[in-house]
Amino acid sequence: MAAATLPVMTDAHNDERREVLLRSVTDDDLFVLLAYEHDPEAVRRSRFTPRPRDAFLAHWRERVLGDPDCLVRTVTVGGEVAGSVVSWTAEDERRFVGYWLGRPYWGRGVGTRALGLFLELERVRPLYADPFGGNTASVRLLERHGFERSGTVRHGDDEHILLVLGGPEAPR
Repeated sequence: MAAATLPVMTDAHNDERREVLLRSVTDDDLFVLLAYEHDPEAVRRSRFTPRPRDAFLAHWRERVLGDPDCLVRTVTVGGEVAGSVVSWTAEDERRFVGYWLGRPYWGRGVGTRALGLFLELERVRPLYADPFGGNTASVRLLERHGFERSGTVRHGDDEHILLVLGGPEAPR
C-alpha cells in the first residue's frame, strides 16, 4: 500500500452511533497511522516530530509489533482505522500507555471509549502516561479514566505532564 485513504467525517459519520472497537494491528493500518502522525495539527498538539516513512514503518514493525512486551491495538470506528493505543515497559521498568487518533476522530468521544477498552486489556498498575503539557485534551482524557497527575517530565525542550493510574505513586 503506497498511500492511505483517510476518512472524511460528515454528519453521516456520527461517531455517537458508530461502534469503537480495538483489534490487532495489520500492516495496512500502518500507512493510515503514518498519515495521522504527519498531520500538522497533531504534530503541533503532541510536540512529536513525525518520522520519515521508512523510519516509521521500521519502528512499528520492529520495536512495537516485534516486541512481545508491547500491547498494541488499532482503534476502529465503523470499521475505519481511527488510531492506535499501545503500552510498553520503559527502560526504568515503568509501564506506559500512549495513543494516537487521526484528526477526523478528535472531540467525538473516540479516544475516551478506546482508552477505556484498552485499560480492560492492560491490567498492569501502576500505569503511566506523559502527554505534552499543552495537549490539554489528552491530559483530560487520561484524567477521565482515573489517571492522576504526579509531576512533570521534560522531553527535549518540552514539559510533559506525568500521570499515573493506580499503584503506590498515585497521589492520594
